[in-house]
Amino acid sequence: MHDPRLTPARDDVAAKYLEGKVKADRFVEGQVFEVNDAIAPLRAAPAADAEQMTQALKGERVTIYDRNGEGWAWGQLVSDGYVGWLPDSALMRPAAAPTHKVTALWTFAFAGPSIKLPPSEAIPMSATVTLVREEGSFAVTRDGHYLPRQHLGALDLIAPDFVALAERFVGTPYLWGGKSAFGIDCSGLVQIALTSAGTGCPRDSDMQQDGLGRELTAAEARHLQRGDLIFWKGHVAIARDATTIVHANAHHMATAVENTQAAIARIKAAGSEVAAIKRL
Repeated sequence: MHDPRLTPARDDVAAKYLEGKVKADRFVEGQVFEVNDAIAPLRAAPAADAEQMTQALKGERVTIYDRNGEGWAWGQLVSDGYVGWLPDSALMRPAAAPTHKVTALWTFAFAGPSIKLPPSEAIPMSATVTLVREEGSFAVTRDGHYLPRQHLGALDLIAPDFVALAERFVGTPYLWGGKSAFGIDCSGLVQIALTSAGTGCPRDSDMQQDGLGRELTAAEARHLQRGDLIFWKGHVAIARDATTIVHANAHHMATAVENTQAAIARIKAAGSEVAAIKRL
C-alpha cells in the first residue's frame, strides 16, 4: 500500500520510477525546479483554499510531474518526499547549487549593503541561498540580495542541540502545515529542529513515530530525558527534561513550554492517550 503523501501517483499521471508499481494513464520523468519564494505552500489540491499539507522553503528542490495550466504545479519535494500542489509562480529553473542556509529564525534580504534600506524579502530558518561574495557584514546572493552574514551558516553546519533549536520557536503561532517562525505545526517543529541538527526526519508525526528512534519501555518512560519524543495520534512533543516539553500545539495556538504530566492529562481528557515515547 503506497502512502499518497509520499507517492507521486494519480489516476492520470505518475512518476516514471513508479511504472509497474502503480496504475496511471501515463508516466513521466518529471523536471526538477527550485523554490524561489521564501515560503511556498504545498497543498492537497490546486487551489489557494485547499489544505496546506506542508511548506517548501526557499532553495528547496522539487520534482514537478504535472501542471494544470491554471497556476499550479504537482510534484514531490526532494528533501522529504512530500507530494502535493505548489504555486507555479513560486518555482524557477535551478541555478547554481545552494552554498549556505539561514540559521536565524528569519533574515532580511536588502538591495544593498545597508540595514537602512527597505528589505525586499524575509527568508526563514533552513531556507538555502547561493552566495557569490561577502561585502562587509553582508553576504551577497547570486541574484544580488544582501543578507546579514550573522544569520547564515554553511550547509553542513550542525546545530549541537535540537531541543534548544526547537525552543527558539516558543511563541511562534500554530499553523497547520507550517514549518517557519511565521507559523509552525508540531511535526514541522520536530522536522526543522532535527534536520538542523543533522538528523534526517520525515514530515508528519505518524511518519516520525514510525521512523525515529526506539520506543521506550514503561519503566524507561517514567524517566524522560532531554530530546525524547512523545507521540499521540496526530501530535508530537519534545521533552526538554524530565518534567517539561516544548511543542507546537492548537491548545495554545503557539509553540509553548508545558509541564509534561499536565499536557498528558489535558490531552487525555480531550480523548487521546500517549501512543509512544521514542528516544533517538
